[in-house]
Amino acid sequence: MSYTFDFEGLLPYWDQFAEGVWLTIQLSVAATIAGFVLGTFCAIARTSGSAMLKTVVGAYVDVIRNTPLLVQLFIIYFGIATLGLRIPANVAAIIALVVNIGAYVCEIMRAGIEAVPKAQIEAAECLGLSPAQTYWHVILQPAVERVYPALVSQFVLLMLASSITSQISAEELTAAANRIQSDTFLSFETYIVVGALYLALSFLMRWALLGVGFVVFKRQRKLGTAL
Repeated sequence: MSYTFDFEGLLPYWDQFAEGVWLTIQLSVAATIAGFVLGTFCAIARTSGSAMLKTVVGAYVDVIRNTPLLVQLFIIYFGIATLGLRIPANVAAIIALVVNIGAYVCEIMRAGIEAVPKAQIEAAECLGLSPAQTYWHVILQPAVERVYPALVSQFVLLMLASSITSQISAEELTAAANRIQSDTFLSFETYIVVGALYLALSFLMRWALLGVGFVVFKRQRKLGTAL
């Protein structure tokens, strides 16, 4: 058996690949930022909230972490439509990604918050810091710094998981690839190119996030232990 690769047949479709990459980046950045905010607030609720709030957030985390992202995506996209409210596929994709990543960020941030030594908090109170100052400077910032490598890995996985949104016709990279291979019948070549693009995006996103960490975490820069 022999097979002749024909990557040149994909050259006329470079703009569609580029549009798919751009939308993948947009979905990933939007979901990363919103998911981090959601997950952080949920982590605060699980560590410092009322009993009822802890129960509600705990239920949200358990449900999301134990059901497939694809099912969550379908529930949001098709479920909202059955209620008479139709939302664009890209909007539904972002909502699903945010809801999904928020549950994982919640558990990562909760671990970071709980890892802050109690003596450190007591010292801040002795210095006369307000509760808000104590939580921001003594608990939250060190917690983020401690778990940042885990967050980076989770956000890269989120970017890769965005490929699932092609199932509701969100025009990201995988959706573009599906359309291109159906037009050209060059399935093998198309998905090789897409795999290479996802690999490049993974490295790019990881380096970008680590660069953000290098800028934000001044203590690590001073100690020479930046991520």
